[in-house]
Amino acid sequence: MDRFTLGIRLTVLGLSLSLSSTLTGATTPERPNIILIMADDLGYGDTGFNGNTIIQTPHLDALSKRGMTLTHFYAGNSVCSPTRGTALTGRHHDRFGVFNANAGHLPAQEITMARMLKAQGYTTGHFGKWHLGTLSRTMTAKGPKRRPDLNYSPPWERDYDTSFVTESAVTTWNPGVGPRAKDNPFYADGVALDGNDPSLLGGAARVVVDRAVPFINQAASDENPFLAVVWFHAPHENIEAGPEYLARYEGHGEAAHFYGCITELDEQVGRIVTTLEDAGVLKNTLIFFCSDNGPEGKVAANRRVGTTDGLRGRKRALYDGGVRVPAFAVWPGHISAGSASDTPLSTLDYFSTVREIVGYTMPDERALDGEDIRPILRGQTKARYRAIPFRYQGNISSLVKDNFKFLLPAGELYDLSQDRDESENLAAAHPQLAAAMKHELVAFFAEVQLSHAGQDYGSSAYEPTNEWRPHVTTSSPEKSDP
Repeated sequence: MDRFTLGIRLTVLGLSLSLSSTLTGATTPERPNIILIMADDLGYGDTGFNGNTIIQTPHLDALSKRGMTLTHFYAGNSVCSPTRGTALTGRHHDRFGVFNANAGHLPAQEITMARMLKAQGYTTGHFGKWHLGTLSRTMTAKGPKRRPDLNYSPPWERDYDTSFVTESAVTTWNPGVGPRAKDNPFYADGVALDGNDPSLLGGAARVVVDRAVPFINQAASDENPFLAVVWFHAPHENIEAGPEYLARYEGHGEAAHFYGCITELDEQVGRIVTTLEDAGVLKNTLIFFCSDNGPEGKVAANRRVGTTDGLRGRKRALYDGGVRVPAFAVWPGHISAGSASDTPLSTLDYFSTVREIVGYTMPDERALDGEDIRPILRGQTKARYRAIPFRYQGNISSLVKDNFKFLLPAGELYDLSQDRDESENLAAAHPQLAAAMKHELVAFFAEVQLSHAGQDYGSSAYEPTNEWRPHVTTSSPEKSDP
């Protein structure tokens, strides 16, 4: 167990005396502010802190240096909605039926980061993309097949005190208008805004942070710990940059729109940091940053120029280019500045880590699929104990364990520590390891199927909105839908 210092404050004759003794046992619960920042379709190689020399991300680069760069970090899936579900619950998304983007919803019975922290006295806010259910019972950008009557699951009914969200993607410039805005308005605490509202003009990242900043300032003024989930829309399509940002990338053609919307996002991350500094709360804030999956498009071209830094695959693939994303963690005084970790980590780990920090006790025995990664973030160990499972659309799956990856249905095995681009299939050379990882992967999803059937929720009513999808044997792990 971790060591902690128990401080006993005594007042004698009006004098205060602080005594401290070091004990061994459970950690003392803390109450840092928690900020979860996520980009949308940002590739592993699309930030300066991961080596990109074209895209200007000075604020992300500077923030990453205040903590630990996570060089082997995984999104929960190769598409967005499932990853977002893992980040909030610490559970594999198939447990609650979010198999794909715009599929299923976040059930009310799930214990989320917001629910957990509200129980610990936090104020909670969600800003930007939601993508875990519809925001209206009658309207959705995805048409009637999305079944808004069944998949209504807004943040204002999922333990957030404040929210400013869209159901799904918007154009990254003037986000209130354009084709992505049809039946997809911004909702401010449940109230749909007119797309021509002046506050919705300009960069989509700035529009979101305009609402996050007052939330942070108010919580700091109230001396109340807070959870701020800031899920940017960039650089997801429709990709458009404003004139100022296009000017910075003159000569890059259509790619300037992609580069520019990332730089606009970067500036708003800097604005969040400045807000925390000015409010005097940065030192007591844990910040996680990542992307939700790899870059869009079968190849980098036109405005789809996201990069994987040589990793195989892109969005919708379970090779690392589809799921390994830029990431870092910052917590002054707890995570060493300028540090880095190459241990495989995941959005699944967010919930369990924060749970241990705040001392939350789960009300039941439902499975959590991530782990407390504080010892790794503190540099105390490189070891991870839980395997990281993936499944895309119910028929393609993989498992990362001890730097090896096994994929079904193809039966491929890769040593990620030696074969970064997953080019040498070791399944024939190591049949016992391949068989063991296959057994673990199949057994995991057999257990997950019980969760999907509602087992984890006890007597609470639960009707899955997506049919369980068993493994098939004919698809490729590198499937990339348009």
